[in-house]
Amino acid sequence: MDLASLPDFTLPLLCAVIAGGLIGFEREWRGRAAGFRTHILVCLASALLMEMAVSQGAWRFDAIPGTEIVSDPTRMAHGVLTGIGFLCAGVIFRAGFSIHGLTTAASLWITAAIGLLFGAGLFGLAATGTVLTVVVLLILRLVSLRLPQKAVIDAEVVWRRGAVAAEEAVEAALSDIDRDRRSDRFELIDHGESVRRTFRLKIGGDGALKTLAARLRAIEGVTGYRLDPRDD
Repeated sequence: MDLASLPDFTLPLLCAVIAGGLIGFEREWRGRAAGFRTHILVCLASALLMEMAVSQGAWRFDAIPGTEIVSDPTRMAHGVLTGIGFLCAGVIFRAGFSIHGLTTAASLWITAAIGLLFGAGLFGLAATGTVLTVVVLLILRLVSLRLPQKAVIDAEVVWRRGAVAAEEAVEAALSDIDRDRRSDRFELIDHGESVRRTFRLKIGGDGALKTLAARLRAIEGVTGYRLDPRDD
């Protein structure tokens, strides 16, 4: 059996599964919520719907005698890409200053577009899009990790309300790491017994992160902290 003997819809669907798997593997490896299976299903569903659109002449309905059926597959593409937005919105969330999940949402969106291309029979364009997507997600990330840059950290610190010197000590510890830090929320928690503040700062690697954590632990009155590196 060769490819020529397979039904016309088989090759586009197989290619969609492979493309979705390649893109989803990177997200699965990164531990994202939308991973291997999700990307395969998105790409496969998009290809199936586009195959349905381009095969409109085979649908089970009776055409009016003397009329000609004109298919417009682009309307299906618009519907798929609009609908995939709801799925993409589900993987985006805000934590402190940071918006997480944007890269995963973008990968789902482009995976749907690639599935539509396979379903429309544009194999060359779809294959090129798959390769470029994998390059952007995987290879360019490896390149960016080698570039000199600082990680962005969401910091949350809690101290007892009565510990007057704690706030100044926290500010000093953060200032030594990043003088241009930004503060976000000021909150009273634990029935007014504790103060919680959140910050965003840039930090120069794991060593500086460990140093900051040690300094926060040593501050009298600090009852908790969380240092959350942003990583999409």
